[in-house]
Amino acid sequence: MSNPVEPTDAGGNRTGIATSPLDSRTLTEGARQAVPAPRFDLSEITAARLSFSRAVEPVGTMPPPASVKGAVKAAMTVVRGKHPMVFLDLLGERLAFERTGTRLYDALLVKLQAAHQHQGGPTRAEIEAIRDDEIRHAALVKRAIETLGADPTAITPSADIAAVASQGLVAVLTDPRTTLSEALKTLVIAELTDNDAWVTLRDLAERLGQDELARDFSRALEEEEEHLAMVRSWVNSTILSMAGAPPDSDGGSVRAEP
Repeated sequence: MSNPVEPTDAGGNRTGIATSPLDSRTLTEGARQAVPAPRFDLSEITAARLSFSRAVEPVGTMPPPASVKGAVKAAMTVVRGKHPMVFLDLLGERLAFERTGTRLYDALLVKLQAAHQHQGGPTRAEIEAIRDDEIRHAALVKRAIETLGADPTAITPSADIAAVASQGLVAVLTDPRTTLSEALKTLVIAELTDNDAWVTLRDLAERLGQDELARDFSRALEEEEEHLAMVRSWVNSTILSMAGAPPDSDGGSVRAEP
């Protein structure tokens, strides 16, 4: 059974100044009487950051080709005036993020089980279907990396950055205190990022002459666009239900049959 206390219930939140009018008047008056502090000078910290940025090495570098075949492919691509490491870096990023997406939807299944059900919200079957899509997309990227002669287990620089950036998403979904609606709003962030990244990957594959990969990535993008539409619909329905407003006429999203 879900906890009867909801985040939108009035409770013990004392962060606002209006919770203590007497103290707030004293605080405001003290601020008026205080000697104004000089404007904070950012030049020193800016200079320090600039110095570090120019001196340190990047987060990571790309691994060498995993095989002789991969080395030959990389060399031939460079001869044609292209930079295969950029493409492989983005593939590594996508692989890392699709793995994270799988974990996010696994965590969402727990939120669903603990939540109050309402019209237009997600079903277990819908969440599992998206989770399975993320698994297939990860496998697709893994095969693409191997086809190009690279090692899919290597953590590329962009993969490292994506993993760090997505830590907050994972933290929200796995926090037992967060609700289904909060988890769904967080997933919108993940899906927006995922959609944009697949567009970039598809377009780059096309420009590098990787036509077969471009077609595979286009199909993955279509599925990711559907994921985003579904999550947006769930968020909208959840908020309407929480606010006691009438639901949309379509009653929520419907997953298209393959």
